[in-house]
Formats: sequence, structure tokens, C-alpha cells
Amino acid sequence: MTWTLAKAKNHLSEVIRRAVDQGPQTISVGGRYTAVLVAKDEFDRMKAAGGRRDFKAFLLAIPSLEGVELERDTSAAN
Repeated sequence: MTWTLAKAKNHLSEVIRRAVDQGPQTISVGGRYTAVLVAKDEFDRMKAAGGRRDFKAFLLAIPSLEGVELERDTSAAN
């Protein structure tokens, strides 16, 4: 979900709860996406990965893709 800064300030508890329950929450300032609030667990996973995950691991880390099996198409497209 995207929040304006004013709304995020007025509903900080809800923004935090949604970050934990639903995933990253985007905050905009002046109509521009400026910040993203993530749950501590998600932040720790990102930090531990050191920004060096392969693409499949990145996709599998997205909460909405949990349980989805991904396979690479190795057939050559000419």
C-alpha cells in the first residue's frame, strides 16, 4: 500500500502493522515515492543476503509468491 507522509504519520501504528502482516509499505512525499517501511524480519533477511541474491531467490522472497515453484526455461530461443 502507498501512504502519503501525512497519512502515515497519523496512522503510524497501522502502517507498521501492515508492514508486518502484508509486506512493504510505500510512503510518498509531494507525490513522489520516497520511502518504504519493511518489517524487521524482512529487513534482517535483506541485510543477511547482503544484496547478493540470485533472481530466483529474490522472486521467492516476495510474500505473494511463497509456495510458487519457479523453473528456468533452458530451451534456446532462436
